[in-house]
Amino acid sequence: MSQDPVYKVAIVGLSFGAEFIPIYQRHPNAEMVAICQRSEGNLNQVGDAFNIPAKGRYTEYDKLLENDEIDIVHINTPPFLHADQCVAALEAGKHAACTIPMALSVEDCKRIVDAQEASGKKYMMMETVVYSREYLYVKELYDKGEMGKLQFFRSSHVQDMGGWPKYWEGLPPMHNGTHAISPTLALGRDQAEYVTCAGSGTIEAHMHKQYGSPFCMESTHIKFKDSDLWAEVTRSLFNVSRQYRESFDVYAEKKSFEWSLIEDDGHILHKGEKPERVEVPDYAGRLPEEIQPFTTKGVYSGEDGEQHLSFAQGGGHGGSHPHLVHEFLSALIEDREPYPNARQGANITCSGILSHDSALKGGERIYLPEWTHVENQQPIVKELEGGPVSQFEKNL
Repeated sequence: MSQDPVYKVAIVGLSFGAEFIPIYQRHPNAEMVAICQRSEGNLNQVGDAFNIPAKGRYTEYDKLLENDEIDIVHINTPPFLHADQCVAALEAGKHAACTIPMALSVEDCKRIVDAQEASGKKYMMMETVVYSREYLYVKELYDKGEMGKLQFFRSSHVQDMGGWPKYWEGLPPMHNGTHAISPTLALGRDQAEYVTCAGSGTIEAHMHKQYGSPFCMESTHIKFKDSDLWAEVTRSLFNVSRQYRESFDVYAEKKSFEWSLIEDDGHILHKGEKPERVEVPDYAGRLPEEIQPFTTKGVYSGEDGEQHLSFAQGGGHGGSHPHLVHEFLSALIEDREPYPNARQGANITCSGILSHDSALKGGERIYLPEWTHVENQQPIVKELEGGPVSQFEKNL
């Protein structure tokens, strides 16, 4: 792969984004050429740590986009900036990778989809869960046929965001629901058709005003398009007493997978009615040798290093960061769509946004816009061992 093109990369937003700098620096098909941060002090601190030349350090995003040398812009800024920055990057002729959520409104997701398709450049929503070792383990079982027919998904993301920047306060839980939604749709390459959601409980009154949302928890049901499958997804951000949990459970015909109830307690694989604890393997071997170490350690992993809250709470994001980088670069080299691309990212993100709308309307069914669907994307279906489902079942 080292003879393939080398893409020049800029990273925007260096709090969480610094985690990706050494991965790009060591990847054989990438060259780190620029970083961007509004705070000049933080910009230079990170730039000095990773030997980024002075000419590649920007405090103004617009100035960075004027650099014709840059091929890829990887955005790790606050969510309310994602749409404008992704659209600007695509319109400037750059490939765009962006951390989750894709955007905070259906309209902004549409803007990104339109900009990507008009530009002909690649976009990838850098969703960590669908490249975590747990997801890759379940995906491997499913693709080999060991799980049989998928029957149901249950996932959750329970988190205390106290101490995070103020712009998170009062955010509707499902507006940042992609960690819980994405694995349910990704496993069989499904797409959400419609959602129905309930809002439960109340967050502290001072947090209601910023986004007009009172809900402490939101629990949605997602109906999959062209499928008999549903997923149940629960999300909370504040005022719930529980250890951090970012989980997905997969119930299938032959084997089912359940996430551990508490950290380091071991995941469970059910074979019939017999449960067994399983040690999920690492999948560094799928990556170029140069970046394999980053599945188990990173910028924030040193004894004296300060961990970013998302990395600390998320258990290192399941070793996903080098897989995300490699997927995006591989998609460019192979001239294919990365997963999740713009429409897939919009389908995942809008499933959460519209779930909140459903909760505000007492659980009303809300359909995903057609433009969030990838045309001709067929689910990866494993039929029941006894044969295909009946026409009656297909019509349910």
